[in-house]
Amino acid sequence: MRLNLMGPPGAGKGTQAERLVDHFKIVHISTGDMFRAAIKNQTSLGKKAKEYMDQGLLVPDEVTIGIVEERLGQADCQRGFLLDGFPRTEVQAQALTEILKRREIPLDAVLNIEVSDSKLLERLTGRRVCRQCGATYHVVFNPPPAPNICGKCQGQLYQRDDDNEETCTNRLKVYHRQTAPLVDYYSRQGLLKSINGDQDIDQVFADILALLS
Repeated sequence: MRLNLMGPPGAGKGTQAERLVDHFKIVHISTGDMFRAAIKNQTSLGKKAKEYMDQGLLVPDEVTIGIVEERLGQADCQRGFLLDGFPRTEVQAQALTEILKRREIPLDAVLNIEVSDSKLLERLTGRRVCRQCGATYHVVFNPPPAPNICGKCQGQLYQRDDDNEETCTNRLKVYHRQTAPLVDYYSRQGLLKSINGDQDIDQVFADILALLS
């Protein structure tokens, strides 16, 4: 099974990725993991990526695409893979299509987990972190035993700067701006399968498996 998993921040993509990888016995390929492996192995593209990352710059498409192609050429991908975090733009999606065509390993499906922005904001802005031990809670889904107090060490809970409403709203705007063209791109190819992510985790996974059967 060769899959590409899409979904906005807070949609539960990480949980579903773990389940899919375990269910189909395929490798999980995330952009971050690819970069770290290429840098650790000191490949030529890994060295180029590190130069940009050390300067706090975005890694250019040609380097990212090259690293993806290197990763997809490794033996463990022959059994199947789950792409997570790539592609992010239509240019990258077109490049991925060409890579997979050359290697004769086309995608079986592109899974798009959909959740309304209001629900996503509720999920993203509700996180609270303990200043003392780092434990995480959620004011709705996993509340602490006492308001703003960690149940593990009695430390103070706080909201991270990147979890406030303004920052989360901006993250969602960026995601929608980048992703809308990808939805159209994969819809035209007949690969897109959309899933309602505003459900119980088990039901989301069951819906995904039903779409893939």
